[in-house]
Amino acid sequence: APAWLRRLCGHLLSERLLRPSGVQAVVRGVLEGTDGGAGAEAAALDWRKCDAIGKILAACPQQCLSLEDYYRQVCPQILDLLHIQDKVAARQFQRVATTTLLTMAREQPQLAERHLLQPLLAPLRRCSEAAELALEDLTAGAVLVPEAELGTCVEDVLKVYVVGNDSSSLLLGSLQSVLGVVFSLYSFAKQNVSYLRSPCQDILLWFLEKAEREQSLAVLEGLAGLSSHVPTLHPQCQLRVGSEGGAAIIVEETISDEDEALYQKICLEQCHVESLVELLSHCQKSGLAGDFFIHCLKELTQVAAEDEAAPNPAVEPGGSLLELEQDQARQGRKLLVLQLVAALCQGVSDTVFTDIVQVQQFLAAVLQRACAHPARGPGAAAEAQTLAMAMGLVAAVLGGAVQLKSSDFAVLKQLVPLLEELSHTYPEPLTQELASDLRIAILTHGACSPGTLGTAAHGVLGRQPGTAARSPAGRAPSSPAHGDSSTEQSGCREPSASPAPHADSLAPGGLQELLVSAYDPQPPSRAAALRHLASLVTRRDPDAMRLQEKLLQVFLENVQHEDAFVYLSAIQGVALLSSEYPERILPVLLAQYERPAQGKEDTMAAVTRMKLGEVLMRVTRALGDMVFQHREPLIHAFLWGARDPDGALRASSLSNLGELCQHLGFQLGSIIQEVTCCVTAIARTDPEAEVRRAAVHVVVLLLRGLSEKVTEVLRDVLLDLYRLLKHVATAERDAATVLHAQLALEELDSAMRRVLFPPQTLEKKIVVLP
Repeated sequence: APAWLRRLCGHLLSERLLRPSGVQAVVRGVLEGTDGGAGAEAAALDWRKCDAIGKILAACPQQCLSLEDYYRQVCPQILDLLHIQDKVAARQFQRVATTTLLTMAREQPQLAERHLLQPLLAPLRRCSEAAELALEDLTAGAVLVPEAELGTCVEDVLKVYVVGNDSSSLLLGSLQSVLGVVFSLYSFAKQNVSYLRSPCQDILLWFLEKAEREQSLAVLEGLAGLSSHVPTLHPQCQLRVGSEGGAAIIVEETISDEDEALYQKICLEQCHVESLVELLSHCQKSGLAGDFFIHCLKELTQVAAEDEAAPNPAVEPGGSLLELEQDQARQGRKLLVLQLVAALCQGVSDTVFTDIVQVQQFLAAVLQRACAHPARGPGAAAEAQTLAMAMGLVAAVLGGAVQLKSSDFAVLKQLVPLLEELSHTYPEPLTQELASDLRIAILTHGACSPGTLGTAAHGVLGRQPGTAARSPAGRAPSSPAHGDSSTEQSGCREPSASPAPHADSLAPGGLQELLVSAYDPQPPSRAAALRHLASLVTRRDPDAMRLQEKLLQVFLENVQHEDAFVYLSAIQGVALLSSEYPERILPVLLAQYERPAQGKEDTMAAVTRMKLGEVLMRVTRALGDMVFQHREPLIHAFLWGARDPDGALRASSLSNLGELCQHLGFQLGSIIQEVTCCVTAIARTDPEAEVRRAAVHVVVLLLRGLSEKVTEVLRDVLLDLYRLLKHVATAERDAATVLHAQLALEELDSAMRRVLFPPQTLEKKIVVLP
């Protein structure tokens, strides 16, 4: 177009722009003829037009007296473009508003903040902790920010910041001032049904992704309540559920009951911690979750150091009220850090670290705490276990769990001074030795790896201080029954009263270490040793096979352990050993199953026998068809257990009996008479419903195992079983037992139908005529 025409059109547009509703009129005029089509060309044309309009609106026309007046007049109209209700034109108007705002923020940051960003964020800043509220003029329950205004504000922030996606310092700084309120709103929406949860989460995640890592960590620290980097919701403001699925901010009503006020405060803090952990679960790939976790560990070390250095004003006489308040604040901060660390461990610990640098920082934080505060006092066990876990992680990394490069060793070398200090100052000799070995392995890039590293990598050296873990001669520790003073002082008395077996000279060093570790006071170390021994049995290791009697003793004694991880590992080991040598080991197991252990309480003996029953059933499954030659002693043992005074053991024995009958099938033979008599008597007369239920379940498994051979194997007892099931179905009061009986009747009905009405099959016969 000619120059005069361009000047005239520009002059006319500027005049219209400065009139009331001029911004919307100009935008509608320029965008006339476009409909926001989904095609690539239409979308590109829309973006070019929106960008052009944004530049026009951001430039001050010559007719305007000053830039300040222009911004004061135009900026409210630009913000109104975000609220266009016409669905067809709304997307284009929002693009124009976002582009104009971002252009103004780049060209005139001070004016843009004053006339655009501050009005945009006004509803959130109004209830911020930094705001000065004239609460004396407001009554309790008065609405400070209505639901519609708050919802519109959040949506506008999402459109401008997240959709606009401009991470300039001005936008990040302005958004940081209201992140505390947005986080409170996110936490509130997470606990209720509200459409605000998703936009609040997107706003928070966008800021944490776009900001510098130090700034993001400072914001997370503020959101957690550890610092004042982020103004939070005003303490006298409260969020309330809105009628349209949103939320409103009101003036909090005063709670006269101090206990109720404290309870609500604790619940709110817990809710905020859970919301922060869920937020961080979306930041694991970027490494932010790992960095914040390490930051919390360092903060925990610092808080512990301050706690030791500061005197306790509540104990020392003459302490002032200010000192008492400072001590309470310090204790509250310590509890908050502990709560954060615990929540992070539970929520994001599985994939929290993304590279070797974060692993090194985590290990450094743990080692620094161990160097500064050696494990002593009431928390010594937990501290020692954490240190053992960290050093085991180093050993696993060095042992090949992670493929290390030369640059990774350069990162790990930062742990060398801490390991050296630990090897000289830590009170536990084993930990000193392992720290020295780890230091050598790091400095030699893994070329020199002492023998303790492999054991630590499997969690075998996770021991508490004060326990007799391993003597220099490599012999097993003596049993607590012999009065080991160090064991008694540590409070780790073994559940088994028999001494640990001493590996003789035939056992090599590695197997000897495993046998010793199978009596470790720490359940994770004990279970790891048991599973390693079980793997040796599976591989038929020659050294382990020569010590099968010792292995059996180790497994059987650990079956009595109260920790599930330990006794399940022991059960697996006994089952594997029994399936390899059933003729030798099954008689031992059956003898212990039939005879309760001497000197044990009835409950403990019953629990141990139930564990042995699980072992016997695993052996039965492993033997398969070969279980036939052991059927009589097995059935006899379970029938004997079905007469035990303990109801749980009776039910367990019957359950094992049913599974064994299902495995044997047609191989049951004449012993089926004994099984039927026992089951019938128990199902009719036992006082406990659980036992009667197990008895009927035996019939279900028996019928299911025999399938089509029911009439052949059970022809002598089938009528008795049928009458028993009908009696239970009609007279039993326990609903579960009745259900089992109905299932058995259905199995029996199906079997009889298959016998009486066999399926007809079509056969093709070819007959050769003479």
